Amino acid sequence: MKTVFITGATGYIGGDVLSQLAIKHPGLTYRVLVRGPEKGEQIKAQYPSVEIIYGSLDDTSILESESANADIIIHTADAADHVGAAQAILSGIVKGHTAERPAYWLHTSGAGIFSYLDTDNGTYGIRRDKVYNDLDGIKDIITIPDHAFHRNVDKVVLEAGEKYSNILKAAIISPTTVYGLGRGPCSQRSRQVYEMAKWTLQRKKAPIIGKGESRGCDIHILDLTSLYVLLFDAALSGRGGLWGGEAYYLAETEEHGWGDLAKSIARIAADKGYIPAAESESLDHSTAMAWAGFEAASWGLNVRCRAHRARKLLGWTPRQPRLGEELPSIVDGEWRNLQVAEGV
Repeated sequence: MKTVFITGATGYIGGDVLSQLAIKHPGLTYRVLVRGPEKGEQIKAQYPSVEIIYGSLDDTSILESESANADIIIHTADAADHVGAAQAILSGIVKGHTAERPAYWLHTSGAGIFSYLDTDNGTYGIRRDKVYNDLDGIKDIITIPDHAFHRNVDKVVLEAGEKYSNILKAAIISPTTVYGLGRGPCSQRSRQVYEMAKWTLQRKKAPIIGKGESRGCDIHILDLTSLYVLLFDAALSGRGGLWGGEAYYLAETEEHGWGDLAKSIARIAADKGYIPAAESESLDHSTAMAWAGFEAASWGLNVRCRAHRARKLLGWTPRQPRLGEELPSIVDGEWRNLQVAEGV
């Protein structure tokens, strides 16, 4: 029986992935890393057969042991930015696997890596023409400067996938802006677009960073999970040709303008009577960061990319409603959450 080790099952992406693997492959052994008993009990209530491992990404010995024993590792918990966790997972793989029993590592990064052009130059809210392509343009991605967001962890995974290719089959999944209702046992809410809707409802104006011309890409959570499942099934079958030093899989459906998105949210909120009128406010990067953290900063950054690799090599096809279709339900959900928080 194959063993699957998952980090981040209490989160939005990891929880959704677990929900689908448990249905499709119920006979596998699932071991999930959880920080505390409250979330562990939530998982057990929904998935009684899942084995809970209590610990954190700083527990190197746990990550090494679980990775040494697992056949497939799905790393989603702060995976893009915790270099120590990635190194511990790699150490466990090297110690516990052989060419006869390789480990498959599905690592979660983030397309925010492409925003370094803006952060390096301090430009927020402008439009850039550079569009990254994970197939024909993979060299542009794997040679991005080392200081770029997520790059230090990406290098650990990709370089290990090349160096230890006989015992490690590694692939990076790099989501763009994720939206949609999750199906996991603990967290079903995403961040970037949802925080924008929350901001608009609270301040009664759409937030526009700079000129509002920056562009990003997006992906529905169900379509993102379908990509994980395709790679997972390929790992189960031992399929080759998908792993290694260039195995970087973007997840995107289409592109949006952040300023246009903000104005659409305000129009929806005004039409529903949640705010008086569809107005906007111009913000600088530091003000947005102070109010809503990095999610707000991302509204002013360019993350333009195309997911050709998954489409060509795996036959992956996004099928869920587009972001524009989901905006009314996102605004409704954030309105309800605010009413609960305010005790209305």
